[in-house]
Amino acid sequence: MRMMPISLSRPGMKLAKKIYSDDGIVLLAEGVELTASLIRRLGDCGISFLYIQDSRLDDLVVPELLSEETQRNTVQAIRHAFREFVDHPHRNKSGTYPYVGRNIRQAMQQIMDELGNSKDAMIMLMNLHTVDHYLYMHSLNVCVYSTLLGIASGYDHDQLMTLGLGAMLHDIGKTQISMQVLLKRGTLSAYEFNEMKRHTERGYYLLKDEPNIPLIAAHCAYQHHERLNGSGYPRGIKGDEIHEYAKWIGIVDSYDAMTSHRVYRNAMLPHEAVEALYAGSDILYDTSMLRLFRDKVAIYPIGITVKLNTGQSAVVSDINSTCVHRPVVRVLTDEEGRDLKVPFDMDLSKHLNVLITKIELNLEEKNPIPV
Repeated sequence: MRMMPISLSRPGMKLAKKIYSDDGIVLLAEGVELTASLIRRLGDCGISFLYIQDSRLDDLVVPELLSEETQRNTVQAIRHAFREFVDHPHRNKSGTYPYVGRNIRQAMQQIMDELGNSKDAMIMLMNLHTVDHYLYMHSLNVCVYSTLLGIASGYDHDQLMTLGLGAMLHDIGKTQISMQVLLKRGTLSAYEFNEMKRHTERGYYLLKDEPNIPLIAAHCAYQHHERLNGSGYPRGIKGDEIHEYAKWIGIVDSYDAMTSHRVYRNAMLPHEAVEALYAGSDILYDTSMLRLFRDKVAIYPIGITVKLNTGQSAVVSDINSTCVHRPVVRVLTDEEGRDLKVPFDMDLSKHLNVLITKIELNLEEKNPIPV
């Protein structure tokens, strides 16, 4: 399979990966042949990239962080919890619904069970989803990525549960924000931006008395937009005043937002998002945390086309978990750009003289992205 921007997809190409709705239902199966109408509709739904079949890459498999069943169950639990808070925003202690917290905890346990089976699991782009409701998939992604970082940090079961719940529910306060503000395509006015920022406080107050939700998880909702130098919100707290879990969620929340299609901009590629985060090292984000995050992010997704310093074009075919900047690549052309009759794999961690110099959006792309 090859990872390709939807703008370069053409009728007749066939999908190599499924595409899901926001609640985890398969909309298009692998093997579906694209038409002009389908490509246009997928673009309208916010899909930035597609995985396309390529006979030279038939054996390439993009590993999934979570099974389809767990993704579907978790998104349904998130949807249910968010809907409860939309429908009942002013509940007091005696009016809470313990089943909300219980269902979310059960979903979190499923995630921990699956991620815990692979200690070397990398942060990779999740399955392709339409963004009928970006909030649900964003909540799932931030939860999964944060949990992986917690595992890499050596957190125990209870710590992972609390971090994961805080990550899953970090944006719950957005259920109390006007959809007109949430989905606005243009620049927010000062009033609208202040209204948007209030989702952190509202999230805290929604969660702090909720049965089965730890109070620290409520503080994650409160603090995930705080930054080391005090430039964040809602309180402008600094450094160690910010809970460690909220610092992780702040990094992951920013990364997932940058690598997801939004109504006001297209998605970044992973290496671009990591570079953007590093621009805030020790200013906005903790450097040691960023370092671990960088080491766990597959910055070159499987299926993406790259240019080597040899002049050859290749497609990333596997990730080296111990050396993410030097993946295994399937070399498709010679040094002059001519297609090879027999493509071959090269492990860049064992060929240190060969470097990735550019990311090509496909083999014919005229304006590759430098790295």
